[in-house]
Amino acid sequence: MSPRQLLMTAGALLLTAAAARAQDYPRPAVPDLDRLTQELFAEIQSDQVPYEDLYETLLQYYQTPLNLNTATREDLRGLLLLSETQITSLLEHRQRNGALLSLYELQSIQSFDLRTIYRVAPFVSVLTTAPNAARGPLWQRIWQEDNNALFVRYQRTLQGQPGYLPPDTTSTGAPASRYLGSPDKLLVRYRVSRSKDFSLGLTAEKDAGEQLTWDPKTRRYGADFYSGHFVLQERGRLKTLAVGDYQLQYGQGLLLSSGLAVGKGAETITTLRRSSVGVRPYSSVLESTFFRGAAATVAVTGTVRATAFASRKRVDASLQAARDSLADFSEFTSGLLLTGMHRTPTELANRQALRETVLGGNISYASSGGDLQAGVTAVNTLFDKPLQRRDEPYNAFELRGRRNLAISANYSYVWRNLLLFGETARSSGGGLGTVNGVLASLAPNVDVSALYRHYARDFHTLYGNALSENTRNINESGLYLGLKLRPAARWEVSAYYDRFRFPWLRYQAGAPSTGHDWLVRLAFSPTKTSLLYAQIRQRTKAYDADTLRPAPLPVPTRRRSFLLFYDASPTTFLSLRTRVQGSEYREDVGPARHGYVLAQDVTVQPLQRLRLTARYALFDTDDYDTRQYVFEQDVLYAFSVPVLYGQGTRTYVLVQADLNRHLTLWLRYADTHYRHQRTVGSGLEEIQGSRRSDVHAQLRYRF
Repeated sequence: MSPRQLLMTAGALLLTAAAARAQDYPRPAVPDLDRLTQELFAEIQSDQVPYEDLYETLLQYYQTPLNLNTATREDLRGLLLLSETQITSLLEHRQRNGALLSLYELQSIQSFDLRTIYRVAPFVSVLTTAPNAARGPLWQRIWQEDNNALFVRYQRTLQGQPGYLPPDTTSTGAPASRYLGSPDKLLVRYRVSRSKDFSLGLTAEKDAGEQLTWDPKTRRYGADFYSGHFVLQERGRLKTLAVGDYQLQYGQGLLLSSGLAVGKGAETITTLRRSSVGVRPYSSVLESTFFRGAAATVAVTGTVRATAFASRKRVDASLQAARDSLADFSEFTSGLLLTGMHRTPTELANRQALRETVLGGNISYASSGGDLQAGVTAVNTLFDKPLQRRDEPYNAFELRGRRNLAISANYSYVWRNLLLFGETARSSGGGLGTVNGVLASLAPNVDVSALYRHYARDFHTLYGNALSENTRNINESGLYLGLKLRPAARWEVSAYYDRFRFPWLRYQAGAPSTGHDWLVRLAFSPTKTSLLYAQIRQRTKAYDADTLRPAPLPVPTRRRSFLLFYDASPTTFLSLRTRVQGSEYREDVGPARHGYVLAQDVTVQPLQRLRLTARYALFDTDDYDTRQYVFEQDVLYAFSVPVLYGQGTRTYVLVQADLNRHLTLWLRYADTHYRHQRTVGSGLEEIQGSRRSDVHAQLRYRF
């Protein structure tokens, strides 16, 4: 037996022994994305976070694991789970010893601990031979691929809502507003994919209130939204070819950012920098965050790659007629609509009202070891009708007209324990945007990060999502500082401080303003199957005060939130999860307002093919400003982050049953019971009574 094989055997025995001490039970068939999300990212109290895109990205990595023996530095960064020091150590180990023989070998690599190995295990593989070296016919590979499944999902609110009542008239005799479709939400999805080979997917979705109808005149062909893609990879010099719907990510996401954008969270180091993952297949149901057309990446040389893409699709917008007969255009839109809802006649009239054409490309260079990377990106966006924002002071520098051309340059350089990265861009209006950062390992147990950003008030990017306090990269400057400490085994402290400034007016702030945001989290892992952490976060941001002053007066508004979370598995078939979270909201004047949630989750797996999950939660908030967002487990490929405010209880039960080797069934029932309320919701969504109940059902057939 060779020395390396001896090391591998010893490593396996050590890992097995450590796992036994840590009550290491077999991993579930699907990784616990709920726990992973909570462990890595902060509990952001906002409805602006694209959770669905993030979940979709993690599931794509699970379905097509990253081969650690062929993954590049940029591929490993895309996982968001490894520090730069860990990535460097893995690449050096590979160069020194050759391909990994097993996942156990990670334990012999410096800076890799058990927690890191268990965290990345569901999303990586160790293959000693190239799985796509001997490719047969494409149709045969698609047919024989194990990662090949059809999903059918159904969702509905059980209580009646006025939006679904028969047509009626108001007291003035005008027709009452109604939803045109049924309260059923339907989704059909097919996906087959193989890592570094191909991906084929089709999705059809109808939201609650939308119609299932065939009307080519209004561009409706059954379901309200369709998405499809076909992607080929690693065909010699052709690295990627995508046809249909796809996403793009280059540099730090200033111009092009896909679902890998996380933002500020409890992971203060690895998620700060972005990775240039390039062209990715799109299979989510968000109706405004993708390109539709074709994209291709080719290897010009061993170190240079070029990407070109073209997209043309219709997007939602509210069209208006120009009042001035001398205007250069007869119709314009005040902005793009991103909800994706087409339930009422007004929403239906806005559906696909604007034609968007996007052309662009990227040229990137990566040194042989991946230490130095640089690239240039260009994105040219054209609309068939001009954008004309509402005549408000805060809109003075917003994008106007039919065209926006943005060009950026990005870089990334690794030197010893430092990673320097950044991207700078200019849009056609002359505005500049830049983001530059550094990650450093000061010691094996100390990591720090810093990032400076500046987005001019006239900088415009439609598909960018770099780190920012605003929901868009415009009118903002800021400095972010992050820290991660591991003072002892199983202990971890993470913290960040972010200072930001808005040089121009913004919505609900009629003057330039400043603010800051900080977070501290203390985490402890008693065993591999348990996790305990406490977290506090405070954000101070200015909003206009309700005063009689003739000029707006932004005043500081502080939101402080805390979270205590404990997750443990006392037995092989029982998992317990306890959460206590709350927030305090205080304006410059007036008393503080509070909100709280106490939630207990229980997961039981009495049989190998049956899994039951339930939650009981109590919530109490003073108003909507103190509302609480809480992650919930849902059917596979779905997410649930309900907003809770008022007083009441929230419960749900989720059942997952493997009926046979092909069929898996998920059933979910969720109920929110409000106290001291006679109605729930408002407008067309109003429910008479104090309870709202929802059902989800999903069936997966694996070919």
